[in-house]
Amino acid sequence: MDKLNLVKMANNIGAYFQSEPDREVAITGIEQHIRKFWEPRMRTQIIDYLKEDGSELMDIVAEAVRNLSVQK
Repeated sequence: MDKLNLVKMANNIGAYFQSEPDREVAITGIEQHIRKFWEPRMRTQIIDYLKEDGSELMDIVAEAVRNLSVQK
């Protein structure tokens, strides 16, 4: 899957959690969703995208992906 589609998918997840008033709960929700529903190859690609650029990711999504990369 190309990185632009992954970014769009990740940001859609972020948009869902954006209404959560507690930022940490939102970040954890995004991280858990990606960990649970994305295959390892997709997770690796989004982590790589964040390391290379990451400019198209929402702030809360970027933070969730950062957490994924630490716990990988």
